Amino acid sequence: MEKSNFVDFVKIYMRSGKGGAGSVHFRREKFVPKGGPDGGDGGRGGHIILRGSSQLWTLLHLKYNKHIIAENGRSGGGSQSTGASGKDRIIEVPLGTVAKKADSGEKICEVVKDGKEKILLEGGKGGLGNVHFKSSANQAPRTAQPGEEGQEGWYILELKILADVGLVGYPNAGKSTLLSSISAAKPKIADYPFTTLEPNLGLIKYREDKSFVMADIPGIIENAHQGKGLGLRFLRHIERNSVLLFMVPSDSKNIREEYNTLFNELKQYNPELLDKQRVLAISKSDLLDRELMELMERDLPDLSYVFISSVTNYGISRMKDLIWEAINQ
Repeated sequence: MEKSNFVDFVKIYMRSGKGGAGSVHFRREKFVPKGGPDGGDGGRGGHIILRGSSQLWTLLHLKYNKHIIAENGRSGGGSQSTGASGKDRIIEVPLGTVAKKADSGEKICEVVKDGKEKILLEGGKGGLGNVHFKSSANQAPRTAQPGEEGQEGWYILELKILADVGLVGYPNAGKSTLLSSISAAKPKIADYPFTTLEPNLGLIKYREDKSFVMADIPGIIENAHQGKGLGLRFLRHIERNSVLLFMVPSDSKNIREEYNTLFNELKQYNPELLDKQRVLAISKSDLLDRELMELMERDLPDLSYVFISSVTNYGISRMKDLIWEAINQ
């Protein structure tokens, strides 16, 4: 079986650099036999920094990098010279990456802008040299501070893809077919459940050079919020979508019931998802005539809906209009 290049979860041990030690040094020149203390401060330890990159869409490059350690700061020197700071470790991550502590799950930061940097772990401060400890009572201090230790621990980087619209539906609802028909995306399509095993993104062209991004995630089944099917692994990708496009095929036994099941799974996973704009698309509608559509409309859930066919492009323009309105509400 072909291995997927899509990785949206990594656990990494990270350690920022230790600060350099302050220097115990005294000025010694030919005609200055007792020049006094001039020990410099230690340099700062290197930070661990996350930097957003729009060129990345997966955490694959970090999958086998289990230890990331920044450089320690250098010790201070004579003539009050400060030690060099340790080199920062910059980790490039795709937009939408969230960093958490592995032991507690506490969220530390998230990166959503290209080129934006977030310090995940600060390096230790450098110690003070003996020049700082001179006083009237102690003209020749032989005391300096050691550098502060860096921070360390296991951390989780979790990707939640950024898209305007998230496709929500059972396996085989036609989500991948829709995405491939209205964008340049080429998701795997086949006539069996769970064909889609990883999220796919597509850029959808709208009127007057406008566009929006649509994400197709693996199908949701009942009790997905408990981890059934591909459940929890991919439900988090819906969290960043501003609009949810629910897809239910026209040959479903009960469209309202299927929509309610999908809606309930999102509610159980994260109640905040209910605040998002929602649109219902009844797919595979090339099988229906107008009379049958009118009968079905009587029992549809109370939200914006549209009958569509990815094969004939029926209703696709109307669907884009509804999505665009929802995005801009």
